[in-house]
Order: sequence, then structure tokens, then C-alpha cells
Amino acid sequence: MLAGPTAVGKGTVSAYVRDTHPEVWISVSVTTRAARPGEADGVHYRFVDDTRFDEMIAAGELLEWAVVHRTARYGTPRQPVEEALAQGRPCLLEIDLQGARQVKESMPDALFVFLAPPSWEELVRRLVGRGTESEQERTRRLETAVEELAAEKEFDVTLVNTEIHAAADELVALMSSRRTTDSESA
Repeated sequence: MLAGPTAVGKGTVSAYVRDTHPEVWISVSVTTRAARPGEADGVHYRFVDDTRFDEMIAAGELLEWAVVHRTARYGTPRQPVEEALAQGRPCLLEIDLQGARQVKESMPDALFVFLAPPSWEELVRRLVGRGTESEQERTRRLETAVEELAAEKEFDVTLVNTEIHAAADELVALMSSRRTTDSESA
């Protein structure tokens, strides 16, 4: 499970893992927000409307869900995660802090990795550099980021995202190490 503040590079790290480590199964979250330029439905997210999201909650189809940045809802579909775990595949969930806390309740033995920025200034630079949010949205996201950064101690491991490839490879190494340790103790 990978979480961290807005604009830290969770999506970019996950995309690199998806492209270079086919052995890792990556969950595709659902969201009620609109797609950003370059995002494909079913690859980056499953984009749904509020009605469908409500139906998924009511049917117990989500492992976790949350309102993120006080605007859109995000969630992790339960069934694909359970199927990948049953197949013994390493699983990566890229989620926000609220979702991480929910998953920790239901899956306390999972590896919880916090992706941190090299500095606050770099986080702000990355968020502004994306150019995908309005000034109001950036302000809201940075307010949330302060809370998210304060939660780092709740995680098993912290990776500093100085360079995407290195962070992604270190994440996969941690996942592999964890699976090896789990299988040896079973």
C-alpha cells in the first residue's frame, strides 16, 4: 500500500511500477473526479459518477473509500484486490491517507509505505508544475498535504521520492522482501 501527500508522485511511481514490473498487480481506484489530460479510464482510474459510487458503497464493493481534498471521492474496489492476493501476486494500492487508515483496519499485516517529498518546497513546485489544478484547488491540496505529512509515523516505511525510478524500484524491492519474509514464516 502506497500513500503520501498530494503531488508527491504516487501516480508516477505507480505508473513506472506498472510499466517495468509486470509481476506487480496494481489496483485501479474508482473516483468521482473528472479525468485529467492523458488519463485513461480503467488504466489510471475508473471514472464514475456519484450515483455509481454510492451504489458501490452500498453493495460493499469498496475495500476503502474517502472524500479527498474535500472535493472528489476515491475508493479501492474490493474484489480485484482479493483475487490478486488469492493468486499470490504482489499487490500495490495507491491510496490517500484516509484510505490507508481504513485498509490498516481490515488488512493490518499489509506493508504500509509512505511516499515523502524531498522537501516542502519541492512538493509545492511539483503541484504547481502539474498545471492541472486551479489556484483554489492547489491551496486546498496543500492544506491537506500538511495533515498527510504529519501522518508519516503511522506507516511501516518511508520512501523519499527524489527520483521516480529509484523510488519505484525501492518500493518493489520492499514488496518482494515482505513477500519472501511472509512466505518463510508461513
